[in-house]
Amino acid sequence: MPHHGAMEHHDAPPPDLTHLRDWIGRQESRTDDLTATPVAALSATLDRDDPPPAPGTALPPLWHWLYFTPLTRHSELGEDGHAKRGGFLPPVPLPRRMWAGGRLDFLHPLRVGEAVTRTSTIQDVTVKHGRTGALVFVCVRHEFSNAQGLALREEHDIVYRDAPQPGAQVPEPTPAPRDEQFSREIVPDPVLLFRYSALTFNGHRIHYDRSYVTGVEGYPGLIVHGPLIATLLLDLLRRELPDAQVKRFSFKAVRPTFDIHPFTVCGKLEHGVAGQPGVVTLWARDHEGWLTMQATAEIE
Repeated sequence: MPHHGAMEHHDAPPPDLTHLRDWIGRQESRTDDLTATPVAALSATLDRDDPPPAPGTALPPLWHWLYFTPLTRHSELGEDGHAKRGGFLPPVPLPRRMWAGGRLDFLHPLRVGEAVTRTSTIQDVTVKHGRTGALVFVCVRHEFSNAQGLALREEHDIVYRDAPQPGAQVPEPTPAPRDEQFSREIVPDPVLLFRYSALTFNGHRIHYDRSYVTGVEGYPGLIVHGPLIATLLLDLLRRELPDAQVKRFSFKAVRPTFDIHPFTVCGKLEHGVAGQPGVVTLWARDHEGWLTMQATAEIE
């Protein structure tokens, strides 16, 4: 147990991280082939009974995360299983990194068998100092293009933060809505988390290494991937409204979800004005009733 006393340095000046803004505007491009096997594998992971994907099969929304995965050499990984800081993303010297949310515009489908180019740009880097220490927010814009042109535009929010200080105040949780029209209970067992980590080539140990996540990072259990929860929210929408076409989707992680309890993905169809796309509000609720992710989908 950490002790309180002379070893604490609450009055230390916050680190100067403003140089990280020099990364704004950096850009990289990668091309990947949308092969069928990852699509079939995620379908099995989500316990779907989909027909086998074939050339021309449209990717469900968010399943593009199966591609353009990080191919960092093993010797270039940090202790947490992530790539060491630096390279395309700014070298933020804070220990905790989280996929905080994102906004996506689906212009036309990406399809199995296509070659797709992703152009990524560091759109913004924001440094803040809060009660829990330093925070760095990085926004990356991804643009995915196939032979028909720009197919998908995505803004990806990453937050970096300090490890919590002993006795630090925990943010007050937000009660989740209870007025869902459809929902599904998810049991986030270690096999589900492992398979999603493997499919996205995500080496971050917080998702599969229980001794690391509890002993080093101090969490009560394995952390359910934010992108997996977002994918489960849209999977719920597909199960309830199979003919709906998602045109826009935004999501925000609110609170960590752990594998030690089931959680619930929920949805509610909102009624838009005439001539406008329908709007579905989606959210995830933990076993205590707290909101863990909130999202909105515009559908046609």
